[in-house]
Amino acid sequence: MDISIHHTERAGLLFVLAGFSLLAVGDAIIKGMAHMWPPTAMAATRYILAAIVLSAVLIYREGWGALLHMPKARMQWVRGAAVALSSIAIFAAVWLMPLGEAITITFTQPMLTALLAALFLGEKLRLPAIIATIVAFAGVVVVIRPNFMVLGPAALLPLAAALGMAVLIISNRATSGVASVLAMQVYLSVTASVVLTLATIAGHFSGVEALHMHWPAWHVFARCAFIACSATLAHWCIYMGTTKAGAAAVAPMTYGQLLTAVALGWIFFGDVPDGMSLLGAGMIVGAGLYLWWERRPRKSLSV
Repeated sequence: MDISIHHTERAGLLFVLAGFSLLAVGDAIIKGMAHMWPPTAMAATRYILAAIVLSAVLIYREGWGALLHMPKARMQWVRGAAVALSSIAIFAAVWLMPLGEAITITFTQPMLTALLAALFLGEKLRLPAIIATIVAFAGVVVVIRPNFMVLGPAALLPLAAALGMAVLIISNRATSGVASVLAMQVYLSVTASVVLTLATIAGHFSGVEALHMHWPAWHVFARCAFIACSATLAHWCIYMGTTKAGAAAVAPMTYGQLLTAVALGWIFFGDVPDGMSLLGAGMIVGAGLYLWWERRPRKSLSV
């Protein structure tokens, strides 16, 4: 292999690892903001800020037409609703559960994506995907059992977050190629902002105390702004890494988010994983890696 190619792939892996680790930092900041503001409002602020900045960039690069014309509008709103569900669920989950355990359960997303692709896109559900799904959800049961006894159905929030991301990925496939990558990010941010704003208003009038809106301290806005910026930077790193090394090569780097989350939860919140949590996490991660290994492109042998 050419040395320059090797260095490019290594740089790609580091970019992706940095991106997913940065996402875990954002999750840790969210956990530190527990009960300071409703999760709906935090998620809405994050996407509104992203929508404003990204829209300005899109107008500068592609003009007003790219912003005002939203191709496959119905599917764009599905994308926004999916990421809104995922955001609210993970915000609430990391408040209620140990950070590492909450993030661990979200790694069922590849298996959920395979199931949804079979249901809605007509993709064949192959045996490896079925095996990975069974093992992953057995791992979820192991991780979630003690939390379910304490929290009840709220312990399923990370699974709802994973489901939201799986729907987003399926929707991404359905809208692939209809606009530039930047425009697709803008449509996602704008639609998610609208959905999350409506969810914030509905939550305020729902009578649920945790969703009651109030004017927060200045540092809450500052943290939401940091999360918006760090998430945008993280996704840029992931995109850059994928272009340098390829999606199949960088897939295992996604687990950098899990390792970082466990470390941050241990250091800052005293969330020390027990043996059963580690067993369940190992089952989920193992299922994901098996699914990646089975799908990776095979290199033909040359004489």
